[in-house]
Amino acid sequence: MKRLIRELRRQTEAAKCCIKKTIIYLQGRAPQHAKCYACEPPISQRHIMATTQSSQSKFGTVLRVTSGNFMEMFDFFLFGFYATYISKTFFPAGDEFASLMLTFMTFGAGFLMRPLGAIILGAYVDRVGRRKGLITTLALMALGTMLIAFVPGYASIGYAAPLLVLIGRLLQGFSAGVELGGVSVYLSEMATPGHKGFYVSWQSASQQVAIIVAAALGFGLQVWLQPAQIADWGWRIPFFVGCMIVPVLFVIRRSLQETEEFMARKHKPAMREILRSMVDNWGLVVAGMMLVSMTTVSFYLITVYTPTFGKSVLKLTTIDALVVTFCVGISNFIWLPVMGALSDRIGRKPLLLVFTVLTILTAYPALSWLVADPTFQKMLMVELWLSFLYASYNGAMVVALTEVMPVEVRTAGFSLAYSLATAIFGGFTPAIATGLIEYTGDKGAPGMWMTAAAICGLFATLYLYRKNGNQTPAAVKN
Repeated sequence: MKRLIRELRRQTEAAKCCIKKTIIYLQGRAPQHAKCYACEPPISQRHIMATTQSSQSKFGTVLRVTSGNFMEMFDFFLFGFYATYISKTFFPAGDEFASLMLTFMTFGAGFLMRPLGAIILGAYVDRVGRRKGLITTLALMALGTMLIAFVPGYASIGYAAPLLVLIGRLLQGFSAGVELGGVSVYLSEMATPGHKGFYVSWQSASQQVAIIVAAALGFGLQVWLQPAQIADWGWRIPFFVGCMIVPVLFVIRRSLQETEEFMARKHKPAMREILRSMVDNWGLVVAGMMLVSMTTVSFYLITVYTPTFGKSVLKLTTIDALVVTFCVGISNFIWLPVMGALSDRIGRKPLLLVFTVLTILTAYPALSWLVADPTFQKMLMVELWLSFLYASYNGAMVVALTEVMPVEVRTAGFSLAYSLATAIFGGFTPAIATGLIEYTGDKGAPGMWMTAAAICGLFATLYLYRKNGNQTPAAVKN
């Protein structure tokens, strides 16, 4: 009761002070904004307000920086999901397998441009700043999306159609080579101390939003259009939606501020210095590539390849495959920040080791169990398990990779390692999975590919921690 009376008195005094100050201001005798301690909130309240404003500012920054990530994965997922329609539109061949393989090879070709984009654009970002570089990558990505959305089919313009689609994929791959690295580095540099894992995990989590939106659009098309309409022109609608989103993403990303860590750097290295530093740290780049292999293979297997796997291999309905993919996106979105935050508490190494071993032990058996008697329920269970393995590993892996790279080449080094892994392992995962099934006759064979990637991730983790004296990556000196 006494505290309530004191607070009422304070508020009364504050009101009197404000009225008096306003009268003085209107008489022209003093500025209205003169300091008034009576009408200021107490110190504890000011601290809460400042903390809330800081949290809101961090949330806004995460939203702005990950916006381009959304666009990258939105387009990549659409290309994989509508692969059967794209193959018939741009890559007509004598049989469905050959046509589908040409489409997936074009999909994978974009990833071959990632290492080149990582070197050129990564060095550019490390030299001119994170903000300018991320705007540039978004522009290149948008151009590639527009090509795929608007290019006429093979029946209209002949071989020019697949050539233009290939150019679009190469542009997307070139820009994506540094998009993920640029976003991850930006998030790591703006994160509050002790929370890097949580903040950096939103790079991957933002990609899951793209998968959820793309799957929802695909579900809508299946409900509203006939199969013949989707095959003829309906599959382009989600790509048109992506083109319409681009201007909004430009506005959002242009409002980014440069990170304080980058601004504090007194020396801005030239491209030659950046390239020399990457050569000097080639061991880190190779180990980083192996570390990423588990992430990139499992991600493209459970997202981009899942719709084709469900429809063409398991012979489930398109709706079933879309619902499973939608649920995988939600599962990834939930587990990624949770495991990123957990890595801040217990360290990166335990999560990396535990989930590579679990993947080695369970990936192939789980898929073999699924293909023995495929049903929607079994596919959902298996895909959600693989999603848990992927997200738990990736929540620790991405931030670990940013921490082991020297600061002067952090974007270029991270991007090169990630791009090499995606080009060699992840980007061709749909094509490799399709080929393994075709040539082995084992519909669960994609699980072998995921197991091989997990073995690479396990050895890379052991190498990096042994090399750095068994310290956590955060403790490694740059």
